[in-house]
Amino acid sequence: MVERVIATDSALALIAEMRALHGEILFHQSGGCCDNSAANCYLPTDLTIGPYDIKLGDVGGVPFYIGKLQYEYWKHTQLILDVIEGSGGTFSLEGNTGKAFHTRSRLFTDAEWAEIEPLVRRDLG
Repeated sequence: MVERVIATDSALALIAEMRALHGEILFHQSGGCCDNSAANCYLPTDLTIGPYDIKLGDVGGVPFYIGKLQYEYWKHTQLILDVIEGSGGTFSLEGNTGKAFHTRSRLFTDAEWAEIEPLVRRDLG
């Protein structure tokens, strides 16, 4: 099965660091506004996952969600969680580490899309 979200080794290392510091965490891919358009890392008590959020999968043992409207734009892509140097200017837990989670993406191939499309139709119901 093709994964809809994956993480680089750098992201997996920072995820492990955040889990060691905070315990249970989750990711939510933002759609913009005050928290920009980055994947933000939260404590489960800091963000309510609702009916308009879609779980894309897990990265580093951590659930990764995206808002349904944002998903409409990104449904043809595999999200790749990465890390950049500097602060991301977000509400994300890694904000004071000198690193920031960063989302990259790539289009699914035709073969991958054929595998993913039934999930997309289900998610967008």
